[in-house]
Amino acid sequence: MLATVLLLVWLAAAVATDVTQGKIFNRITYPGIATAIVGNAVGSLGVAVGWWSRESAGTVGWIGIPACLIGLLVCGLVMIACYVFFRVGGGDVKLIAMIGAFLGPEHGVLAMLWTFVAGACAGLILLVWRVGPVCLLASVVRHVLWSIRLGGFNPLTPEQRKQLEPPLFLAPSALFAVIVVRFELAERLLPYF
Repeated sequence: MLATVLLLVWLAAAVATDVTQGKIFNRITYPGIATAIVGNAVGSLGVAVGWWSRESAGTVGWIGIPACLIGLLVCGLVMIACYVFFRVGGGDVKLIAMIGAFLGPEHGVLAMLWTFVAGACAGLILLVWRVGPVCLLASVVRHVLWSIRLGGFNPLTPEQRKQLEPPLFLAPSALFAVIVVRFELAERLLPYF
């Protein structure tokens, strides 16, 4: 659980700067990535030398250097694609790569997907809050009807585009996602739905 605690501490720092300043700084993500790599290296070395068993290293939460580096690479590459195609911030890329380094490829990608889901939900809630549910629904219906009537897509006006670009903070969504993945909340709550 040491690895999870360290990851949550780094994520809490990222949440604080993301919400207050709108940025995730390198002074948070780079040391976080280094912490994951060094911790996994020490864990792997301890198992190889015989200081402790593989089970005790896993109990602490270290996943091993190969899984750490693959998680870093996979999550980082997916987020670089998001950076190029979807205007995701550079701090967000490094934050998700850090999560991949701590959790490995499988759990890292799962946390990344949960981050996207939580971020989309937060964005939709923020949009409804800012515009109002009735006004938003009327605008969507009007836009769809005009698109059907014109036989194609009706481009959005600059005012409509501005409403669709609320400031989104990915770090709180990532913190939520890591909690869901590490504590297996989805698996525990799924039987109730």
